Amino acid sequence: MATEEQLRRAREQRIAQRAAARAERAAATAGTAAPARSRPTRGPRRAGVAGLVRRPAPAYRRRRLAALAVLVALLVGLALAVAGLGGSDSGDGSEQPAAGPPPRPELPRGGHSILPERRVVAYYGAPQDDELGILGIGSPELAARRLERQARAYAEPRRPVLPTLELIAVVAAAHPGDDGTYALRQSDAVIRRYLRAARRAEALLMLDIQPGRSDFLAEAQRLRKWLREPDVSLAIDPEWRVTAPEVPAQVIGHVDADEVNATSAWLSRLVEGERLPDKLFLIHQFTDDMVDETALRPRKGLDVVLNADGFGSRVVKKQKYHRFTRQAPGFHQGFKLFYKEDVDLMPPPRVLRMKPPPDVVIYE
Repeated sequence: MATEEQLRRAREQRIAQRAAARAERAAATAGTAAPARSRPTRGPRRAGVAGLVRRPAPAYRRRRLAALAVLVALLVGLALAVAGLGGSDSGDGSEQPAAGPPPRPELPRGGHSILPERRVVAYYGAPQDDELGILGIGSPELAARRLERQARAYAEPRRPVLPTLELIAVVAAAHPGDDGTYALRQSDAVIRRYLRAARRAEALLMLDIQPGRSDFLAEAQRLRKWLREPDVSLAIDPEWRVTAPEVPAQVIGHVDADEVNATSAWLSRLVEGERLPDKLFLIHQFTDDMVDETALRPRKGLDVVLNADGFGSRVVKKQKYHRFTRQAPGFHQGFKLFYKEDVDLMPPPRVLRMKPPPDVVIYE
């Protein structure tokens, strides 16, 4: 008969054998050797469970977890790329270059330069009175369509035409008004209406100033919101620039070259600061003492035009144009025609045969 000691040893041996068999089965299932079963012990934080060490996972679970980890990494990388976060660093400590400034706006019908690449043909006037010019007859849209037909006669294969609406934005008046300047200013609504018509016709809008007893620089600065537009240019009319006690239409006005140069300098800075395409800066004149052309300065970003104004016969108008051309050879030349007042209105072919052919042709 076995003693109590022998029975105890046999029981412990069977327990040990069963424990070994369980360990072998677990190892065969997991694909690796496993230690004998042990109680959980305290340890570092792992796998999101505080204070516990996770048991080894079966092989199929490990493969699923690895695949899931790869998928998560791909999704995170894609999200960073879409958000622009992953490309902010090149990996060597250098930053990616910042986006450049927006492109410069273009002129109607494309490009950034007006003269001499194109010839400008314009309608002049204001809507308050038909006597102010052809532009004020009918709606702005109707005037733009008539201008388009007139401008076609000036188009050449190597020099396309750019139609222009020259709106009198400041109209000289015979009475002083509330501010004593003898000048009336168009409302924003009127200017906006003509700008809208010009844009529909792919044309320029040129704002003309008849300042009365005001001055060209002050009136140009009042028009700044419009001159900031890429398709709005400026014209000044010294005939209507007077000083006290003079009254517009009672005398023929004039302007000092310093005032003209100050106005063109301000407009040039505006063009450069706003990165605008070139603008016309047109000066009307029909007498020699209206402005000293020889003291005028060219400006960056401005196509300065001296426009031979005044109505009359063909001979008188051509003589005046040629005299002004010789006096200011460094600037572009303009020529004005009057539908009503000119004697024997010059047709486009005759205008183009003048030497030099005008860069700007204006109809009033």
